[in-house]
Amino acid sequence: MQPTAQALARTYSDREYPDPWEKVLDYRRVQGYAAEHPKHGRTRVGNALDLPPSRVRGWLNDGIPDPVRGIHTAIDYGWLDPDPDGDTAAGLVELLAHILAGGSITNQTFVPAVATGQRVGVDEIEAAFERVGVETTVRHGTTDGRATEVIPVADGSVLGRCLVTMGAPAGDKVTLDSFPSTVWDAPESVQRSFARIYIDHRARIYPEKRTMVIQEKRSRDYLEGLREFLSTVTDESVTLGDRNVTISADAVRELGIA
Repeated sequence: MQPTAQALARTYSDREYPDPWEKVLDYRRVQGYAAEHPKHGRTRVGNALDLPPSRVRGWLNDGIPDPVRGIHTAIDYGWLDPDPDGDTAAGLVELLAHILAGGSITNQTFVPAVATGQRVGVDEIEAAFERVGVETTVRHGTTDGRATEVIPVADGSVLGRCLVTMGAPAGDKVTLDSFPSTVWDAPESVQRSFARIYIDHRARIYPEKRTMVIQEKRSRDYLEGLREFLSTVTDESVTLGDRNVTISADAVRELGIA
């Protein structure tokens, strides 16, 4: 599933609304009513819509709830309900691969970060962010003992929340229960790109053979989903061990990975 306004809203927490999407709907009701009755104050608007006047007041005075602001930002970038065959949707899926295999999203700020590796450099990661319209900066590039990471300059929190709606974890990736279904809905070319990105981040290379192995501390269901996905994309043998996903030499060659 690609990001939707409803799913994005529900990544926010709210003290007044158990379901933040309901806050979005109430805000829209207030704005619609106020547009039709511009002379009505907060009390009349609140009574008409069965909402506390104190809540209505802020919304009538240019106050915007965080979920609404996030939705507006995502719309501006084209992240919500993008054309499944379009470039933005493809970019989001590829970023999801970078996050799942070599990155993270904090559960406090939701800002995504992607670390470089032996086969994934800064330029490639920057290009992945740029494909969805986001400028980036490099963090820890010269810090000993810290992984070099690429992070968004602006609107990273909204982008991270969109990726969470697609199946990326906010916080510890070990808690992932299943491989994200979003990837199965992508066009074949995007699925192959996802597979190559994931393997470049995670797979171990053996000098004496073309077989590659991905070692993951993930749930059994997630690893089985990853195995099935890689096998389906390549139409070649990919097997699952205890904590290892072994990608056959034929599957590696089929993806064109050196």
